[in-house]
Amino acid sequence: MAHTITLIPGDGIGPEITEAARRVIEAAGVPITWETVEAGEAVIEKYGKPLPDSVLESIRKNKVALKGPITTPVGKGFRSVNVTLRQELDLYANLRPARNLPGIKSRYQDTDLLIVRENTEDLYAGVEHRVGRDAAESIKIITREASRRIARFAFDIAQKQGRSKVTAVHKANIMKLSDGLFLESVRTVAEEYPQITYEEIIVDAMCMKLVQEPEQYDVLVLPNLYGDIVSDLCAGLVGGLGVAPGANIGLECAVFEAVHGSAPQLAGLNQANPLAIILSGVMMLKHLQEYKAAAKIEEALIKVLEEGKHRTFDLGGKTTTSEMATAIIDKM
Repeated sequence: MAHTITLIPGDGIGPEITEAARRVIEAAGVPITWETVEAGEAVIEKYGKPLPDSVLESIRKNKVALKGPITTPVGKGFRSVNVTLRQELDLYANLRPARNLPGIKSRYQDTDLLIVRENTEDLYAGVEHRVGRDAAESIKIITREASRRIARFAFDIAQKQGRSKVTAVHKANIMKLSDGLFLESVRTVAEEYPQITYEEIIVDAMCMKLVQEPEQYDVLVLPNLYGDIVSDLCAGLVGGLGVAPGANIGLECAVFEAVHGSAPQLAGLNQANPLAIILSGVMMLKHLQEYKAAAKIEEALIKVLEEGKHRTFDLGGKTTTSEMATAIIDKM
């Protein structure tokens, strides 16, 4: 089946790594028409904003997008394009797998975690204001509807992937109303899945336990802020953000992207590690039910890592971005 997919190259290293992913995906034999659209700081002068309406229109039309990283200014400037995309398209579920890959340096083995992060509310709703000159307030928004929806997503994907346990991560000992409502909502959904073990853990204890014994956990479901932080911690367990894929999934649309940022200092050098976005492309192909092509890429990527001859500088080698893509294609 032919697919039309929105391609957002992004900025910084985005164009280089998305090109590598595009080459690998096409080599797997899936007929794809790419509809390329621009977003990020570089397009503000042209369109007046970092997220042009044409980007949202393209994704709404095609239902699926592969997105490169986009720089977000710290403490000033425009609001995160990533957050805006998720809210505008109601991409309520952020899915971030973290598993050990052969040949990737890590202190851990047999880690295979699935982080399911609520994507539309919590402190990331961006409801904040100044209180006089010397204070600022951010409002943490947690709703029963969004909490139940992300809980059902977590239990459904656990069931689909044959996973046995879902852990809800919270801080309800302190935020008794907001995180308390999140827990109450997840518990209600958990009752519908008696075959899946359900447990709860406070977020700071979760961070400690993940460092001590990550193999004890399976699927984690978290509100937005904790999910963002814990998913990066989990990426660290398996080798870093360079091997961390991600997906943002809603009822109508899905956007697939690497977890890492745009690394503008590496832009144009052909040095960036493309594995995270290639693995995000594998998640995209599975979403499109192109399972054979997804398996083909995964098997080729693992063979390249096992051989150890092709590694980008962050993995201890000298292979370029484009050479890494070529090595994976050759294995197919």
